[in-house]
This record gives sequence, structure tokens and C-alpha cells, in this order.
Amino acid sequence: MSTTDSIHQHFVIDFDSTFTKVEALDILGEISLANHPEKKERLQLIEEVTEKGMAGKMSLRESLEARINILDAHQSHLGELVDRLSQLVSKSISRNRHFLTENAANTYIVSNGFKEFIVPVVTKFGIKPEHVFANDFVFDGEGNIVDFNRDNILSANGGKVKQIEQLALVGNVNMIGDGYTDYEVRKAGAADNFYAYTENIQRESVSVHADHIAPSFDEILFHKNMSGALSYPKNRIKMLLLENVHPKAFTKLKEDGFDVENYPAGLDEDELCEKIKGIHVLGIRSKTQVTAKVLEHADKLMAIGAFCIGTNQIDLEAALEKGVAVFNAPYSNTRSVVELAIAEIIMLMRGIPDKSADMHVGKWSKTATNSFEIRGKKLGIVGYGNIGAQLSVLAENLGMQVHYYDMEERLALGNAVKCDSLEELLRIADVVSLHVDGRPENKNIFRAEHFEQMKQGAVFLNLARGPVVEIDALKSALESGKIRGAGIDVFPEEPKSNDDLFESNLKGLPNTILTPHIGGSTQEAQENIGDFVPGKMMDYINTGNTTLSVNFPNLTLPPLKNAHRLIHIHANKPGVLANINNVLAAHEANIVGQYLKTNESIGYVITDIDKQYDKDLTKALKKTEHTIKFRVLY
Repeated sequence: MSTTDSIHQHFVIDFDSTFTKVEALDILGEISLANHPEKKERLQLIEEVTEKGMAGKMSLRESLEARINILDAHQSHLGELVDRLSQLVSKSISRNRHFLTENAANTYIVSNGFKEFIVPVVTKFGIKPEHVFANDFVFDGEGNIVDFNRDNILSANGGKVKQIEQLALVGNVNMIGDGYTDYEVRKAGAADNFYAYTENIQRESVSVHADHIAPSFDEILFHKNMSGALSYPKNRIKMLLLENVHPKAFTKLKEDGFDVENYPAGLDEDELCEKIKGIHVLGIRSKTQVTAKVLEHADKLMAIGAFCIGTNQIDLEAALEKGVAVFNAPYSNTRSVVELAIAEIIMLMRGIPDKSADMHVGKWSKTATNSFEIRGKKLGIVGYGNIGAQLSVLAENLGMQVHYYDMEERLALGNAVKCDSLEELLRIADVVSLHVDGRPENKNIFRAEHFEQMKQGAVFLNLARGPVVEIDALKSALESGKIRGAGIDVFPEEPKSNDDLFESNLKGLPNTILTPHIGGSTQEAQENIGDFVPGKMMDYINTGNTTLSVNFPNLTLPPLKNAHRLIHIHANKPGVLANINNVLAAHEANIVGQYLKTNESIGYVITDIDKQYDKDLTKALKKTEHTIKFRVLY
């Protein structure tokens, strides 16, 4: 059904915790009791009474009487209340303002709240004042709110049922609300459907009776096959977050309306193959391997967010072939890794791990032998990317002489000196720190011959990727004394969770710091990542932007205004754009804007068109040769 058919669909919407995010009388209490000596106790009591009334555990009239007596409110408080409620309209209601205005003839507010504050709020959304049915305050001669109009049928139990029956609406009546009184309308037969509205609060005692659970107004319109602000409700977009990503990520995605599942550990390939079915967006850290086999089972996957710097755990080429955009956090935990590297360099140069171990068994090892300052020592950095470069700056500020080697041409920061070969760096460095990525060709790039080339008694750090170092070669170098100490944060094989046993040939070696892949595991870094990566994934899902995507062509798009956005991902073959435009022309679609970016594998074309278009257009675009994925944004 389109909006042109909506005359047969009537929407009856509750106000408190449905049209707005809050219970209005709770907010009125915050205003009226602001300077009251019993503010805290009274606000708690109002909340308890409200909940009892909404859950059907107290009669409506008893609930109203109790709250008005507690409120100590005045007419002068209502202006501020309206202002605050206007800022607290439910997100999905707010974004569907256009729908409400267009369908004002069939939209009603029926509430046990009060007209004095409801009408000024809802009329801003095109709802007619005469379509608002609610209670009335009673004021005394000084403007104090002392009672409610007891003749108003909405002031008593069953009032909503009677009010809607009096409206005698012809067509399909949809009751939308979060309370027991809303369900009663359906139970009494005054409504054809009851949507339990859960965007702001979910009451199981109410939801269990619903014809349909509605986490948003978008879900209701989608369920009724009517055009709203979104082409697809966000609550139907399923996101899976693995490996204990920061709670901020879960909160941010949930608040934007997505269906988010948080899973504490990583999953192996077979487990993920099963779990990923039906998932639209996957969030992982470093342990989970998203292989080509996993991607074959990903029937709805649109995006992957790596809540870390590296993306070597993801088959980027396979993701590209499936039209799955990948995002990461290239800068968010850089400082945390660098600080750990600096700390370990100092600890290892002073021999602290061994001295600390001695103290724990009662041995007093006070000596300056083999204990050195880092000032004046040469730090060799292998890999001069974001982390290597920042380590370079901090180490130099501590008095170290920095040398670096990178396969790519990198600009030296400060007084750092570029080495022409790895061998040159290893010959001169007192400390060698690896900061390379985990691409397959980097596996075991640091082997026995490299340890042999290092200075006698040098210190070695790997806070990069586990597979880049040959572990047995490092063990031999530590046991022989060639390497006087090592700091290792990453390992070729790592436990999937904290409940699994850690095994490594490096356990028990002298002057060796082993840490459980915590280089980026600080509260600051994880919070930054928990904010940055979801932001990128949401931007892609909500607008089509691919800025900073690891594998997709990077495209920054203007805001979508009064148009539909068609997102087309296709194999990078000659003539695809021409074919797309031929389809658009054949269906007489008026193009508002078009944006194209390609890489060696795919083309990413965005077309904004007028809202009025032939609905068969989308079917035709999906059938265009070489299409990988297609979706529509309103």
C-alpha cells in the first residue's frame, strides 16, 4: 500500500513514551519540584506511580490523582515543559514528520496525558489540534494545577476505548503505544491492530499482547507497506559485534535504531559461518578471521567494522567481490601502542622483568650491571607507519637516536634517520621494534638470520602482528643471550577468549615481557575506536559514504535532500555506468546528482533521483549486468 491508499489506514498514537521519549508528568515534576526540599523522593514516587499505571497495576484515575498531588505544579511551568518535550520527540517520529503532515487527516493522538502540553508539541508535526484527545488540567484562581477534568472520558479506566469508539473511524485502525491502556483498545475491538511501541521503553506485560512489536515508527510504516523517511527500518538491520568491543559502540548503534547483538568472544570459521547468516553488519577485533568461506555464508552482509588498526584478519578481496565495505580504526589506538612500547623499552633496558621476578621469590638483586638508560641509545623502527612514526617522535623526545626502515618511501619526522636496508638498521640498533602489518607475505619476515644480524645484547619488541616473527628463532636468541630482552604483545596463535589457555614457547624466558595483545587495550583507545568505527559503519548504511573504507572506492557524498539515493555496486567493467543511465532514462527518472568512484575491482555509483519514479526502476537496476549489490535510501 502506498501513501495514496492511506485514507483507509488510521493511526492512533499515544503521547507519553511513544510520540515523545519520556513521560511528560515526570518532566513536569523535574520542573515544578526543582527547588522543593523533597524533590528526590517525590520524583521517585512519580516514576513508581507512572509505571504502575502503565503496567495496569493501578487504575488510571488513581494514578492521575496521585501524580497531581505529588507534582505541586503551576500553569507557569507548562511553557518550559512544552519546550523540553519538543526536544524529546522520538527519533523515528521526528524523522517521519513529512509522513505525519501528509497523513494528518488520518492521524490522531489519544492520550491519558494532558492537552495543555500535548497540543503545542504535536501540532508542530502537522497533527490537527482537533485530532488530539487527552485530559484537561484544573487550575485554581492562582494558576496552581489542583485537579483534572473528571468528566473527560480519558480520565477513567477504559477511556481510550470509549474515545476511539466515539470517533467511529472507517477503515483500518492502528493503535500505537507502549502502555496497557493502549493494548486495551485492541482488546476491546476498537482497533484492528495494536503496535507495541518499544523505541523508548519495552514493557513485557504489554508487548506480549501486541499484534506487532514496533521498535520504531519506520517499522510500522514498513509493515503497512507505506512510504516513510526510511526505505528499510533500521531495527531490521542486524549487527553482530564480537570480541567485547567497547560498550560505547553497542550504545551508539543501538541508539541509532539498529538491532545489535553483542557477543563477548571471537568465533572460529565454522561458528562464524553459521552465526553470520542474516547479519547485515559485522564488528570484530583482531582474533576473528573473516575468510572467503565465511563471506560465502554471509547472505546479507553489507559492511564489516574492524575495531582495531589492522585488517589482515579479513579477506579484503573476497569482501570486495561480495560488495562488502570494510572499515577500521587506523589512528584511534596509536598512542596506546606507542606508550606500551616506550614503557617496555625502559623496563627491558633496566632488566626489570627479572628483578621483579626475583623480588617475588624473596631475592634482593640490587645491581647496576646490565642496567641502562635509554637516553643516547639507538632505536630501530621496522615499519614507519602511524604507530612507528609516533613512536619515533616520543622516543626522540626521551633522548633516543631513531633510525627506521620501511619498504615504502616515508618522510622522516624530527631527526629520525632512514636506513636503506633492514640489515643496516639491525647492525646499529640497541632496540628493534616491529610495526608492520599482518599481510600474508609478512609471515615470518623476522627469522633467525635477522636476530643474528642484531647487536649483541640488543632488545627486541613485537607489538605488531604475531605471525611476522619466527617464535622458535626468537626463543633461541633469548636463551643464547644474543637478545638480552624481549617484549611480545602478539602471537601466531592466540586464545579466542580469556577463558582459553595461552600456550607459547616464550613462556618462562629471561627478561621477557609477554602481554595478551593489549597494545591498543586502554580505556581511551577502546572508547575512541568504539566511537570511530560505528560512526563509519553508520555513515555507510545511512548515507552511502565510504570515506576511509579499506577496500571500497572512497566517496564522500553530499546530504540527501528531497530525493531517493540509489546505491549500485558492480564489477569494474566497461559500459556499466552507461547501462545504468540507460535504465534510468528508460524509466524517466530525473537525476538530481550522480557520483562514481572505482578501484581495480569494483565500481561504486551513487545516483540521487526525484522522489517520484517508476517503482519497476529498482528491479531493472538490480538486473543490470555485472551488478554485485543494489539498495535504495530515502
